[in-house]
Amino acid sequence: MAENVSQDHALKSVDRVNGLTSDQVQSAREQYGQNVFQEAAKEPLWQKVKRSLSDVATIILIIAAVISLITSIMQGNGHYFESVLIIAIVIINSVLSIYQEGRAEAALDSLKSLEVAQATVKRDGQIKTISIADIVVGDLMILENGKRISADARLLETTELRVEESALTGESDAIEKDADFESTEEDALGDRLDRVYRGTAVVNGRGVAKVTAVGMETEMGKIAGLLGDQKREQTPLQIRLAQLGKRLSVIAILAALVVIGLGIFNGEPLLTLFMTAVSLAVAVVPETLMIIVTITLALGVQKMAKQHAIVRRLPAVETLGSATVIASDKTGTLTQNKMTVRRVWDAQANKIFDDHEIASDLPDVLKFGALSTNVTKPEDEVVGLPTEIAMVNAVGEYSEYEDLQATYPKVFEIPFNSTRKRMTTVHKVADGYLAVTKGAFDVLLPKFPESIHHDATDVNEQFGSKALRVIAVGAVKLASISDEPTEDEVESNMTLLGLVGIIDPPRPESAEAVAQARAAGIKPVMITGDHVVTASAIAREIGILGDDDHALSGAELHKMSDAELDKNVEKYAVYARVTPEDKIRIVKSWQKRGDVVAMTGDGVNDAPALRSADVGIAMGETGTDVAREASAIVLTDDNFATIVHAVEVGRGIYGNIRKTINFLMSSNMSEIVIIVAAMIFGWGSPLIATQLLFINLVADGLPGFALSREPVHDNVMNQKPVSPKASIFANGLAGKIMISVILFAIPTLIAQGYGVHVGNPELGNTMAFIVLSLTSILHVFNIRSEESMFKIKFSANPMLVMMAALATLLTILLVVFPVTQTLFSFVSLTGTAWLITIVLSLVPNIYWEIAKAIKNNK
Repeated sequence: MAENVSQDHALKSVDRVNGLTSDQVQSAREQYGQNVFQEAAKEPLWQKVKRSLSDVATIILIIAAVISLITSIMQGNGHYFESVLIIAIVIINSVLSIYQEGRAEAALDSLKSLEVAQATVKRDGQIKTISIADIVVGDLMILENGKRISADARLLETTELRVEESALTGESDAIEKDADFESTEEDALGDRLDRVYRGTAVVNGRGVAKVTAVGMETEMGKIAGLLGDQKREQTPLQIRLAQLGKRLSVIAILAALVVIGLGIFNGEPLLTLFMTAVSLAVAVVPETLMIIVTITLALGVQKMAKQHAIVRRLPAVETLGSATVIASDKTGTLTQNKMTVRRVWDAQANKIFDDHEIASDLPDVLKFGALSTNVTKPEDEVVGLPTEIAMVNAVGEYSEYEDLQATYPKVFEIPFNSTRKRMTTVHKVADGYLAVTKGAFDVLLPKFPESIHHDATDVNEQFGSKALRVIAVGAVKLASISDEPTEDEVESNMTLLGLVGIIDPPRPESAEAVAQARAAGIKPVMITGDHVVTASAIAREIGILGDDDHALSGAELHKMSDAELDKNVEKYAVYARVTPEDKIRIVKSWQKRGDVVAMTGDGVNDAPALRSADVGIAMGETGTDVAREASAIVLTDDNFATIVHAVEVGRGIYGNIRKTINFLMSSNMSEIVIIVAAMIFGWGSPLIATQLLFINLVADGLPGFALSREPVHDNVMNQKPVSPKASIFANGLAGKIMISVILFAIPTLIAQGYGVHVGNPELGNTMAFIVLSLTSILHVFNIRSEESMFKIKFSANPMLVMMAALATLLTILLVVFPVTQTLFSFVSLTGTAWLITIVLSLVPNIYWEIAKAIKNNK
């Protein structure tokens, strides 16, 4: 506050007629800085690389590669393929992640062109157009209808000036400004009638204002500064994968110790045991998991981009799919941010018209109400007060409004002001004049005959109960008027034409989107700076405010302790007249309950909550730069329904990631069981390190990559969100993996046992390799759906079929091709051995088909 006082004192020396001189501009810039926001420092490349390599699974892979390299050097066999390939996978995964983030950031940067870049000021006695970045404290800003305000300023002159401040306060109604008003720092922003703020817009009149703050010292800048205090938490997927990596590291160590212990007990050479232990450590880690997850998320980003959503942070795709709460701003997000005539009461006919009835039967109250406005169309856009534009739009095309003006030319006007709360225009007609007055109902009611008061009051209350802003319209026929008509002359003996009910209506798709969110187990919540009555009406209309839900005002919220809010937060569906700090508090209260919160918004006042939420979603068209920078996802079409589509994509992605884990872990865990069991039986390990690596990268990897393109088969939007506390193995996934491990291990061990039985262990080992590879490849079709593998069309994911076929072909070629036979220690199979191998490979698919049939029949 002290800084603002000192700035105001410094402004007294500014010439109120000519503005700043060039020297004063330079001095002010040096003292107060430029009119720009401090952008967060770009993350350097080395930090991005470090972040991409910091997860536990990736660290295990790096360690495994190093151990494999050291082992190869110790053996002196020159087999470095395994270690090189693992490192290559780690590098590719990191590059893909960084590349995708870079593309998203580039797309976001392109949105900055939406920001108004120029302002009009008076310097050295001349009107100049300059970049908003060049505005300095002390500049005289010229404010005009339809223009955005580029800096915080104190008003010096106002002529019917009204400013729409929803981007800052959340209120959709324009505020009438008054240069003679004297506000204090203790007043709420919306009550400072002698001040204007950066990011708001002039919707009527004009004015001159002295700039009092620029850049980060503006109210918008201060809110932007709050963003730095909000720490980003790990997403549910990041937490789950980190937990998986830790578990795998423990399993790898334990498996290696068990194998070494068994080998020592059986008297096997230590170097051989060490190689087997290293192979197990490599086998237990699904080398392709992280790259498949990255590709799955990247494909999700591409899908969402086609649906008008730019993802700035890759994990946000999955996080949105886990959302349990969507906390949405009202103005411009759920509503159209465009005042619209909803209902009209024709007092003469005592009839109420809905908006869809007006076009076919235009009542006089709306025709003359629209005529008594100052709406203009200087270029392609209609400008004026939002309520007046609403009445003009309700008349029809703008040309029809122009025809009205031509038919009833305006000859005099008594303008609206905060004291009169009404506006009167006088129009020339054939036999005299017609005076039309419109304004607040309670102000105009006494000017009409008492006989109409009862009906008018009933309709006013009816409109008010639906949160409509009511405008009364009256008229009086005059034979003549004086040169300067007075209020008494043109506002006496009026006839009430009727009432016009106006509201910022919901977007057409909002109700359906809210219904879909509820069906998906997501709690929709409205958080707005608007009045509680208006917010509740909109929320009730689109389905956010149900019979068991409550609305809470900011004043009521301030009286609640954090403990009280945490206890009752789920009861409230609407929070009205709240501050940016309140929004953060509400979001965090939901998060304390364990909910995953998605926050949508477009204004500067939404930005801190966007940053605090698990996933912030900003509007790209109407959203501010601050809101977009704070968000993880930007909607380029500002369509609330796009969020629902994005949730579906996110859920599909999480489902595909679980399928990938099911697929990869079934094979990897079975490798551990197979090797340990074979050593217990005294057969020795049937699989060497290079064979295991081939299975993990080809038999598992190729079909696994195609899983990232698997479409959503199940009706995911009729299921509840996955709890962020739930393990990635929840809902039966761990059990399915264990069953698959057994189904993989037993046929593989039978194949190895056959070779031991016929006195040809090498034959058994080759059969075991083929069985494990083919069962893994074929298993990808089992996990596509809970339905039979034959009920899901293969054409739904042709790449999956292609990758499975390619993996099968490569497996067979590896075994039969002489060169690879030698490199991978294989032998040729007899016809009987091939038949046994193929039959054993089909065992898991046969089991799962039977199990699914039994479950679905129940």
